[in-house]
Amino acid sequence: MTSVDAVGLAAGMLTTVAFVPQVMKTWRERSTGDLSLAMYLAFCCGVLLWLVYGLMLDAWPVVLANGATLVLAGTVLAIKLRHVAAAKKTPPSAVSGRGRDVKE
Repeated sequence: MTSVDAVGLAAGMLTTVAFVPQVMKTWRERSTGDLSLAMYLAFCCGVLLWLVYGLMLDAWPVVLANGATLVLAGTVLAIKLRHVAAAKKTPPSAVSGRGRDVKE
């Protein structure tokens, strides 16, 4: 492994691990009201493009880091989308202050 690969893997690991607390909090609390849907959509698209870029260059540190980040950010995005869909089906009077709250 070259020093360039080592730096890439370290950077990728740190930025990927940064998403773990958000995924755990979102999963545990089942609340996504304070999360921006637009931000997570744009972020997941960007990470997907980085993944494709890494594959095209055969740059495995980029591929591994962005593959893992896409799984984590995609999990949060999927939960957010599920909550947005559920909120559209729920009458406004039935929404409480906790749980599947949705803000845009």
